[in-house]
Amino acid sequence: MRVLAAALLTVLTAAPAFAAPPPPLDMETIMADPDWIGAAVEDAYWSVDGTQLYYSLKHDGSPVRDLYRVAATGGTPVQLDPKTAAGADGSKLVFDHEHRHAAFVRHGDVFLRDLGTGATVQVTRSAAKERDPHFSVDGRLLSFRSGNNWFTYAVAGGPVTPAALLEEKDDPKTKKSDDLKDDQQAIFKTLRQLRADDDAVKADAEALAAADPGQAPQPFWLGKKTSVTDTSLSPDGRWMVVVTQDKDADGGKIADLTHYVTDSGYAETEATRAYVGRNDPAPQSLRLLDLRTHTSYDLDTAKLPGIGDDPLAELRAKTVAALRKDGKGDRADALAAPKVRPVIVNGEYSPGIVWSDDGRNVAVQLRAIDNKDRWIATVDFDKHALVSQHRLTDKAWINWDGNDFGWLRDGRSLWYLSEESGFAQLYTRPLGGKATAITSGRFETDHPVLSPDGSTFYVRTNQVAPYSYDIYSVPSTGGALTRITHFEGLDDFSLSPDGRSLAVLHSSSYVPSQLATIGVDGAAVHELTDTRKPGYKAHDWIAPKIVQVPSSHGAGTIWAKFYGPADSSATASRPAVIFVHGAGYLQNVHLSYPAYFREQMFHNLLVQRGYVVIDMDYRASKGYGRDWRTAIYRNMGHPELDDLLDGKAWLVKNQHVDPKRVGIYGGSYGGFMTLMALLRAPGEFAAGAALRPVTDWTSYNHEYSANILNDPQLDPEAYATSSPIMYADKLSDPLLMEHGLIDDNVLASDTVRLYQRFIELHKKNFWMSLYPLERHGFVHADSWYDEYRRIDELFQQNLGR
Repeated sequence: MRVLAAALLTVLTAAPAFAAPPPPLDMETIMADPDWIGAAVEDAYWSVDGTQLYYSLKHDGSPVRDLYRVAATGGTPVQLDPKTAAGADGSKLVFDHEHRHAAFVRHGDVFLRDLGTGATVQVTRSAAKERDPHFSVDGRLLSFRSGNNWFTYAVAGGPVTPAALLEEKDDPKTKKSDDLKDDQQAIFKTLRQLRADDDAVKADAEALAAADPGQAPQPFWLGKKTSVTDTSLSPDGRWMVVVTQDKDADGGKIADLTHYVTDSGYAETEATRAYVGRNDPAPQSLRLLDLRTHTSYDLDTAKLPGIGDDPLAELRAKTVAALRKDGKGDRADALAAPKVRPVIVNGEYSPGIVWSDDGRNVAVQLRAIDNKDRWIATVDFDKHALVSQHRLTDKAWINWDGNDFGWLRDGRSLWYLSEESGFAQLYTRPLGGKATAITSGRFETDHPVLSPDGSTFYVRTNQVAPYSYDIYSVPSTGGALTRITHFEGLDDFSLSPDGRSLAVLHSSSYVPSQLATIGVDGAAVHELTDTRKPGYKAHDWIAPKIVQVPSSHGAGTIWAKFYGPADSSATASRPAVIFVHGAGYLQNVHLSYPAYFREQMFHNLLVQRGYVVIDMDYRASKGYGRDWRTAIYRNMGHPELDDLLDGKAWLVKNQHVDPKRVGIYGGSYGGFMTLMALLRAPGEFAAGAALRPVTDWTSYNHEYSANILNDPQLDPEAYATSSPIMYADKLSDPLLMEHGLIDDNVLASDTVRLYQRFIELHKKNFWMSLYPLERHGFVHADSWYDEYRRIDELFQQNLGR
């Protein structure tokens, strides 16, 4: 099977036989609109009967996505015209327990199909986008949501009914005491009678509504100061969990950016976000609604284990003492630790609330706002209280990734991912019982999918090597991992409706994500797509070589991609470029198609011109476990720079690189690291290009910065240590900074502020290039070309090529 998969991958990557050699690479070609490459397969999903797959492809010259269909066993994919697409099966496919009905979402509406007759009913027809359909355990009820509102539909024939009405207002029946009103009631008999009549009418309406299931439900009055941020309905429609926060919570001052090139001809401003520490995220609260008895209960988080601890106590005491010594007592008082740490529902990158299939249990994942703890708690419906089932704590910060969790088919045991061993692994735990490690080892596990019968988990891991990802199966009771695929560049997968096959998105260094199917036993591999264009396929691209760079700082191995000529026997010294990937927590040393595909083509161009290139997964990168991830806690830019300098030393020792002719560049976090490299290690690099860089972490967002550096008011030392602007006086090497003016992630003001600092310091050889119509990720080919033309010229002028 491994040989077969390798052979299929060879077919995808091979250039056409006897084709004329392609012309040498040039900047215009590699920075052109990526339509010339061919679109990656997106959003693949199974048909209801499991015989076909649907997927989307970007339309040439347009952001529009076209819908395609292909047989699961192979054949020619068919692009669906609008009329055919309107009748296609939809995504978010779910089945009832007896497999008599299926539901799916198509173009934002919910559809119900009778699997016996094939009849399909359109349940909703609205401008709103419905989502999250699921069946009750008896199959009689289909539920779905629109925004934060939930609706139910009787499978036997409707109608669509609101499960609950949530009002962000005070209950009008709650009458506030008023001296004058009380006096009038006491004096006038007629007023008393009118009030009694009014109360009787309302009571009668409420009684009729409670007794008649055809009536719209009575509202839950949540309070005028309450804002609903999320809701989750039990499959049987009995319970609802509501996540709320203070409607008046101060989000802090919002930074603006300016659009200079506009349709109106006038400069226009846009609000973006607050800076880190200007106001922490609003704490969230939980309410449990009993829809049968129309009763609301607060779910108190104050009894979660460790919720009253202060993991920052030592740092807090140090900072408070320094502030009081400096006569800043008011600021010191503001840093007092809360008695109970505030929490949020951890639902941004994983489901925050998950019900068991039978609706008898629900689990909620909570995260402390200080980023040090994660809890998975269930709800005791009799006591209307949270019960902690698992606590994960980290002295640095809890990972935003790897928080998937759910229920085993018994509805009484949880499964979840946890980094408690140092690597993200899969665990199960019966309620109130002991956890079982389903996977273990020094590798990462993600994307758990449970088989329909509950006997098997399918997971993606990099067990073979940090850079190689494939699908494995493991019994849900624990045991050995069994490798199913051998693609090595496994991007995503989904299980077929019958649980016998996997739809796989896989890729390689120069092949964007393509669709294949494979049996869960590893047999019957079917390659379904190859979307690359002939001109792109004709190029003889350089396969990056995965290399191990030894750390001189005790970190072990730093994995890297090396781009060099096929003939590496040359002894003459040559220039080199170090590319630094963005995001910090991102893995770029892998065998899949990279997010940095343009940069990879640029590396091919650099090799064509006589350079060699290395691309390193420095500390903080994804894929190497918790310790690698958190090595930068309170010290951003320092361990990573050690790793990059080790990469340079490896190039000099092993690739005949001239140490005086090494350049460095990267975007976002890579731009930040380029600045740290030039400013903290002057003279080590001949030149650097920092694209959309963070220059001062105090102006970045809370969600990222506070994880790693805490709040700036509490930990000013970490921000000073980690911000390039604090080292501006050390600039001595040529530096190019490039930034999109409408970047709403890393604001262009970051680059402008550092530029001004260089002016004040009378520095030389620094430049700034701004792009009026680009955000954080550039989208226009002209901007990509100009950006990389300047980088190319910077290296040619300073690295000797």
